[in-house]
Amino acid sequence: MKPSSPTLAAAACLVPFAAAAHPHIFAEARLEIVADGSNQITELRNVWRFDELFSSSVVMDFDKNSNAQLDPDELAEVGQTVLDSLAEYNYYTTITDNGKTIKVNKPDAITADYKDGQLLLMFAVKPSEAMPLKGSLAFGVYDPTMYTAMDFPTDEDLVPVGDQLNACEHKVVRPDPDEVLAQNQATLTDAFFNDPTGTDMSKMFATRIEFKC
Repeated sequence: MKPSSPTLAAAACLVPFAAAAHPHIFAEARLEIVADGSNQITELRNVWRFDELFSSSVVMDFDKNSNAQLDPDELAEVGQTVLDSLAEYNYYTTITDNGKTIKVNKPDAITADYKDGQLLLMFAVKPSEAMPLKGSLAFGVYDPTMYTAMDFPTDEDLVPVGDQLNACEHKVVRPDPDEVLAQNQATLTDAFFNDPTGTDMSKMFATRIEFKC
């Protein structure tokens, strides 16, 4: 894949933190956190809409028949490429269960679409461990390399689904980067700035929704 591909995986590995601190790609995100009747988190549903500049580069990369659009087979290839490539980045998903980081399973598929000049990616991921609605839970979407800015335009784009989950106390947290840096100087070491993915501490900068159940 070329560095402009929607996976961002190869490119992000080559980008030093100094450059990644200023994102090169921008996406608007929506995240639905779903709980079932047994008081368990069952899945997280994602919709990502990428900026027009990056989306046009994806068209150039995947438009095999040069018709200036993405046909169904080309969109399927985009989705499959992202599916295969973002596994090592946990599909940009951050989950904590009472302070413990929870990984997600590989989604069954990632659906790609191209509308109004923008690339859309839609998929659902499931926690790799059982997650009962108990204690403190948090969910967010972020690129650990900070190469891509994942933005939730409004707090309503972080959505609890299910009566039991909605009954939990919840709030959207939008960390201020300057405050995060000031409050964590002792732990944000040189290793983090040289390789944020190696320390996994960049999630402190991520917008998230927190629950107390």
